[in-house]
Amino acid sequence: MSIPKPFLFILLLLSACNQGASDDAYLQKAKTLLATTPIIDTHIDFPWHLVERNKWYKPGYTAWALKNPDGNFDYERAVAGGLYGPFMSIYIPAKYQLEPGRPKQVADSLINMVYEIVKAYPDKFAIPATADELKSNFKKGLVSLPMGMENGAPMEQLSDVAYFHQRGIRYVTLTHGKDNLICDSSYDTLHTHHGLSEYGRQVVKEMNRVGIMVDVSHLSDEAIFDVLEVATKPLIATHSACRHFTPGFERNLSDTLIKAIAKTNGVVQVPFSQYFLDGKARAAWHAADSVREARQLPEFGPQTDAFYKEFAEKNGEPFWLSIKTVADHIDHIKNLVGINHVGLGSDFDGVGPALPPDINDVSKYPYLVAELYKRGYSDLEIKKVCSGNVLRVWRGNE
Repeated sequence: MSIPKPFLFILLLLSACNQGASDDAYLQKAKTLLATTPIIDTHIDFPWHLVERNKWYKPGYTAWALKNPDGNFDYERAVAGGLYGPFMSIYIPAKYQLEPGRPKQVADSLINMVYEIVKAYPDKFAIPATADELKSNFKKGLVSLPMGMENGAPMEQLSDVAYFHQRGIRYVTLTHGKDNLICDSSYDTLHTHHGLSEYGRQVVKEMNRVGIMVDVSHLSDEAIFDVLEVATKPLIATHSACRHFTPGFERNLSDTLIKAIAKTNGVVQVPFSQYFLDGKARAAWHAADSVREARQLPEFGPQTDAFYKEFAEKNGEPFWLSIKTVADHIDHIKNLVGINHVGLGSDFDGVGPALPPDINDVSKYPYLVAELYKRGYSDLEIKKVCSGNVLRVWRGNE
């Protein structure tokens, strides 16, 4: 028997209302949990954002840390989203590798920037020396700004490892977009060392000794397998998604590598960039970038945002993904190796507008937590994803 259309409309309306009420309940549950559990995001490119946008060194530049509407991170939205452990990425572009001494100079200047922000607002920010200190800062209501160095090029001699630990660096991504003196990059085609260099092996051992987490994001598969041979402490992939969803994309981790990292008692931190989350969406964004470059539009700005919106409307999906895709990657890692080996590494302020609209800044983590609740995750499991797992790995390297 068919349902009369008026009654069918009412049923659909009631279903939608129930769904809305359910979503609100999950979101409230997420906010309640985040009141006592800090989120730690292991990769936020706020320092380089200030460089790129020409905001650095201008009088009062530290105020951008409080409110930065054209970026993904600032204090106001971090507190709203429950983010109390944003790792500030000390990013060294590969072009600086060509000039000896220059990578270290750039790294020091960016580290100084983070210290200046904390100095300007000690009632809001702090730089934690240890994992436990981050937890203590959270209880005081302070947003911790631990630092991770993206590209190990500044470590031109072995003594630089201890130097950067003393300066506050708590993980190092061994390379970035090009092979460097330490190892090969997943984005490079030269395969200079076919994995780790001999010097790179010494660097990994020294990082283990002084207490810096070894980050295998951006590395070639060969380099990661070499790190697995050399390292004696838990490994971290600070912003790497699952190759399962992007076949052939070496920048993401294969199931074999995820399992190997988990065996070190390590953790894989899932990024939010649409380039990493889905193969078809990645292709669509590459196509859009080709058109943008042909039109000589900048990488970011209102004009560029309007272009991407227009491109999506004309070309259809898949272009904009959703928070559900991020949760799919978390699910995949959980199902593959267990809940103890997955966390969050958004890459905010490092990927421009290529973010799912429902999780495109640091105020929106509660919506991701709500999505995990909807999928049946327990309080304990979500606490591990938010910060418990990365704190364990950090402590395991101290």
